[in-house]
Amino acid sequence: MIESNHHESVLFNESIEGLNIKTDGVYVDATLGRCGHTKGILKNLGNSGKVIGLDQDMDAINYARINLPDPRLTTIHCNFSKLQDNLSQLNLLGKVNGILMDLGISSPQIDNADRGFSFNKDGALDMRMDQTQTVTAASWLRDSNETEIANALYQYGEEKRSRVIASTIKEYQKNNDLNSTLELANLISTVVRPGKKKHPATRSFQAIRIVINDELKKLSEVLDQSIGALSTNGRLAIITFHSIEDRIVKQFIRKHSRPKEILKGLPIRTDDNSQCILKDLGKIKPSKQEILSNRRSRSAILRLVEKC
Repeated sequence: MIESNHHESVLFNESIEGLNIKTDGVYVDATLGRCGHTKGILKNLGNSGKVIGLDQDMDAINYARINLPDPRLTTIHCNFSKLQDNLSQLNLLGKVNGILMDLGISSPQIDNADRGFSFNKDGALDMRMDQTQTVTAASWLRDSNETEIANALYQYGEEKRSRVIASTIKEYQKNNDLNSTLELANLISTVVRPGKKKHPATRSFQAIRIVINDELKKLSEVLDQSIGALSTNGRLAIITFHSIEDRIVKQFIRKHSRPKEILKGLPIRTDDNSQCILKDLGKIKPSKQEILSNRRSRSAILRLVEKC
């Protein structure tokens, strides 16, 4: 997530330091956004270093091409779940020294009402991260039944009122087209009480966004691909913003960082390096100072691992 006023990224210094940048290394910024992290990586690279910047949002790619012309930067318009394909085409599989993923939605995406991510600004009910895909939030809500909507809100938004919200949406759709963000937010507000610091529609908007962009499946795919992408001692830095994403990252790290059980009676080869694939370097949360200056950082968690 990037603050719109000065494009500073959340946990910026911690994630750049966590990558342990080598001056001639190859790095992947899997979520280019407004290039905050990419600039930080480039600053630490020498002339022979490289950054591959991926983003499924064409606005982000165009922004980078216009505002960050750097011969060391290669930008690719794709979802990060295509990491492996793109790195093999560049002949960089297994040669990457660090991968950074910032899973937050960026301020420019929220600030542009037309993108449909914000429940505070009126815009088309869109929510597509990749504008080339066909399913929008409006079309998904129209084509899904009440149970499908309720399940998604509960599973991806941890929304306790998911059933009531789903039936309210379906009831409304009998007589009206549901096409705008404020229309949906106001509808949800009729059946969900506001939280202390949360808008009643926060969880539902998150859930719908995750479904539309198939975010969790793609996250699992890129995590699995990152192991093959990294060189030995290569680092992976992942910033999450909600518990569902963080759980997926935590389980991935746990699965690959615990020593494999060795079956009794099997000979142990001394060159057997199946002990661990990843070394868990722990997690970092934003400082009090950062949370004060950027409210959006309050739920962020940075997790770091190193390939053994």
